[in-house]
Amino acid sequence: MKTDELIELLAQDATPGWPFHSLFLVMATAAVLIAGLAFFSFIGVRTDFEHALRTVRFLFKFAIAMPLAAGATALALALGCPGARGGWALRVLCAAPLLLAGAVALELVTTPPEAWKGSMIGHNARFCLTLIPLLALGPLTCLMAVLRRGAPTRPGLTGAVAGLGAAAIAATFYAANCDDDSPLFMALWYPMPLALVSAAGYALGRRFLMW
Repeated sequence: MKTDELIELLAQDATPGWPFHSLFLVMATAAVLIAGLAFFSFIGVRTDFEHALRTVRFLFKFAIAMPLAAGATALALALGCPGARGGWALRVLCAAPLLLAGAVALELVTTPPEAWKGSMIGHNARFCLTLIPLLALGPLTCLMAVLRRGAPTRPGLTGAVAGLGAAAIAATFYAANCDDDSPLFMALWYPMPLALVSAAGYALGRRFLMW
């Protein structure tokens, strides 16, 4: 089944009597559960997960990915409701790249220049570029389906933000598998799949969120 067909099916099956905010919360929760199920079924956490939990650099990846996921998803909700204010969601969303920029600056100051390239390239680039979009398919489908029950006045932007939220949810899970913990790696590779899924969300929004 194609993604657009699945979006149409989920939108038709959604309970019309529910308030949009409640329905969005249910579908956003489903988005996280679907991504988590896919992750733990087919990928799993890294082999040194328990040790990694005691390191700041590993935990910092979640300090970036989780606010990005929460901020983008909440902003998509606001964009789906004409007149709703999403200022706080936008601030949370913007905090993630600012934190990452600060971490990159600290990494450059504390790491010898000859180690920068290795930290930036890492060992898992191809997995980052493929697994995040794949894990984002379920969340993106859920968010697009529920946004069809809203009334977004900017369908392309709404779809793009939903795509960013879906990709950030996926990146949060993927971070538990990736053993490249350098902020330099995260700054170079993570934005690419996030941009790809956001672009897909934009295209889907233009097609399915018009009203």
